[in-house]
Parts: sequence; C-alpha cells; structure tokens
Amino acid sequence: MVRRGEHAVVLGASLGGLLAARVLSESFDRVTVVERDGLESGPGFRRGVPQARHVHALLPSGSQALETLFPGLLAELAAHGTKVIADYTEFYFSIAGHRLSAAAEPRVLTYLPTRPHLEDRIRERVAATAAVRITGGRDVVGLVSDRPGGRIAGVRVTARIPGSAEEFLAADLVVDAMGRGTRVPAWLTELGYDAPAEDSVAVQVGYSSTRLRLRPGTEPEKIVLIGPTPDRPTGMALLATEDDTWVFTATGYRDHHPGNTFEAMVDAVTGFAPPHVVVALRGAEPLTPVATYRYEANRRRRYDRSTRLPRGLIALGDALCGFNPIYAQGMSVTALAAMALRESLRTGGDELERRYFLAAARPVEVAWQLAVGQDLTQPSVEGSRPLRVRLLNRYVRRLLAVGEHDPVVAARFLRVSAFVDAPTALLRPDVLARTVFRPRRRTATEPVPAALAR
Repeated sequence: MVRRGEHAVVLGASLGGLLAARVLSESFDRVTVVERDGLESGPGFRRGVPQARHVHALLPSGSQALETLFPGLLAELAAHGTKVIADYTEFYFSIAGHRLSAAAEPRVLTYLPTRPHLEDRIRERVAATAAVRITGGRDVVGLVSDRPGGRIAGVRVTARIPGSAEEFLAADLVVDAMGRGTRVPAWLTELGYDAPAEDSVAVQVGYSSTRLRLRPGTEPEKIVLIGPTPDRPTGMALLATEDDTWVFTATGYRDHHPGNTFEAMVDAVTGFAPPHVVVALRGAEPLTPVATYRYEANRRRRYDRSTRLPRGLIALGDALCGFNPIYAQGMSVTALAAMALRESLRTGGDELERRYFLAAARPVEVAWQLAVGQDLTQPSVEGSRPLRVRLLNRYVRRLLAVGEHDPVVAARFLRVSAFVDAPTALLRPDVLARTVFRPRRRTATEPVPAALAR
C-alpha cells in the first residue's frame, strides 16, 4: 500500500462515508469519521438518511465492489435473510411499458438488502478496523484552509450539546460524504476557492413507502419494478426483505405524487400493476405508517472539471452525485466511486484529488446517461433533448420492445443497467441486428447462445 498521510477525516457516516473510511484505512495511519446523527447499535433509520425507508436495491456491480472491500459480506447478508435473485423468473421488471423477458440470463446475482441492514453490517466492519474511529452526535461547521499551501488543512467540528466549544481536526485529506445537502461547496467559496459547477435536471418525483406482510400464497416475484412511461408518470416497486416482510413504494412525477395512506398507494398502482401483484397488495397487512419523500432534481457536482480547487479535499456519495432514486443507482455508484478512490490511492503520485475525480466521473457518467435519459422521456421533465438524445431514446424503446420476447437483448440491457457492461454494449452488432431488424420471437425454452449471454 502507498502511505498517504497520518490522518484523514470523513464527513458523514452514511454508506459513502463508511466506504471512504474503509478505503482510507489502507493509506492513512488514522481515519476519523464525523457524523451528525447518533449511532446507536443495530439497524435502524436515521434522520440523515430520510430515503432509507424506501425501496433500495444493490446492483450487481455494487455488490461486487462491496465484496472486494469486505470479503464475505454478501454471504453474511444472505445468511441474515437478505434475498438473492439468481433466476430472473423471480424478477418482474417493466421499464417504459415493456416487461423484459423472464428467460433472460444476465449471469449475475442481485442482492436485496434493505438500506439499514446493509449500512449496519458495513458499519460493524468499518468500526472494527483498527485505524478507524467513528464519532456520532457532532456537527461539522466549516473547513480550515492552509492558503499558502493551497490545500485544506482540516475541519471545525462541535458536539451537538448546547455550549460545546469548537474543535479543530487537522487532516491530510478531508472527504465530503455529507450527502445532497452538503455545505462544502459554500464553504469553498467562503475560503476563496471556486465551488464546483453543477449539472442538474429537475424531476420533482414523490415517493410513498410502507412495510407489508403479504398473505401466504399471494407472494409475487422477489422484486417487482415497474417504471413510468411517457404517457404514465407513475411507477412502483415491491421487494422482499430480510424478515420475510416486503417494502412497497409508489412513485410519481410532479402533480402525480402518490398518496400518504396505504389504500391510496394501492389505488395509485392498480391501473398498471399486474393482477397477481394487485391481489397481493389488496390482501397485505401494512406494518408501518406510510413514509413520504420528495426528490427534486438529479444533480452532479463537476469536481472533475474544476480548475481552482484546494488539495486535500474530495467528495463521494450523494455529495458528488445524486440520481432519481427510482433507478436504484445510488448505493452502487457510491461503491464504484469508493473503488476509484482505492485505485487512486494505490497508484501513488501527485494530484490524488484530480486523479480520483476523473476516475469517479466514469461510473457517474454512465449512471447519469441512464437516469437522465430515462427521465427526459417524461414530458413534464424540463431539459435539453438534442437529436442524439432523441435518437438514443428511440433506439432504447425499440430495444426494450424486443427485450420483451428476446432474452438475449433483455440480458444485455439488464447487464448495462446494472453497470456490469458499458452502455456501448447495447450497440454491439449482435444486439443492433436483433433490435433493428426485429428478429423472430424466441420462445422461453429456446437456449440462449453462450457467446451472446456473457
């Protein structure tokens, strides 16, 4: 390992902060994680993660990254009840009105941990790392700059107790993992640096979620995911969870936000959910009050394009980029950014921050293309739709229509949406031929050529 310094400070103990701490422990003597919320033991919901009550999914690329950082984690999750999808007959996936073939074989496993369960398992492992100290109940109130050196020298923090004095934490590297509401860009301008430029696309999506117990014999596929269509701005998700209960989320753009009662949620999805799912929901027992959440905009901070940033500061997780949660990209993009940080630390050399931001921009760009491209199919979403975007969306709609009956095309799309394959895989000659020339319908029992299903 390449030693990078004595002390690193991570701002935020959510998933991004925990992954950053794990990676930094390989290159720094000490890592301190500063978290605003209290950190009681056991899985639970924290004020700083309001989205945790809603449906989460861990894409295969994200689970592979987490397994690299925490060997044995996936087996541990499964042993404690996390559902695992290997056979895609257990996956009901409809996007833009097209249900992808259940005969698809993406050759990957999909894990379905709830956010609190996953975060708690990871926090236990990070807290057991000798170099890492996690402290809760402390506010970060500002950055401290070493202006002559052109770098961040540390942070100012205070305990969340009235009358507490500020404390200075010196750091060789500070990681902003404070989420979408981070104040770091504002602090940078106060110190005379440039805040990163931002790309944003307003979506104004509303979410309503509750935990359910389904009546025995009515259980549908382990994951039911139905996305909006251009003429239907609503969608839903239903996922099996660790304790044999289910999380049900209903979504809607702008003026179509779902209601805040279970009955209203079921009514909202009855018009487009398949009959067996509606039957399961109608007979379900709600176990928690309905939690609501509003997501205003996809946003990414373009640190990778900034030229006047101090050294000694990076960002990870939602502080770097955030996407419409309906696409379930957040945890996986965060895990891939953590792997980019690990590689940047290991390669040595100067300009760590610059190399990291450029490396992290690659998975962010893929997620941005997928999320924003799909959001822009909604007429209510404002944003530029250049010819390239319109043509690509038209091609993807055709591809999804073929994917209803062609498991090879469906598998390729699933692998791309999971970040296992690059988006260019959808333009490979075999997929182009199957999509553009409308191949004959393949039956569910017809074998998929191994060369195409890889």
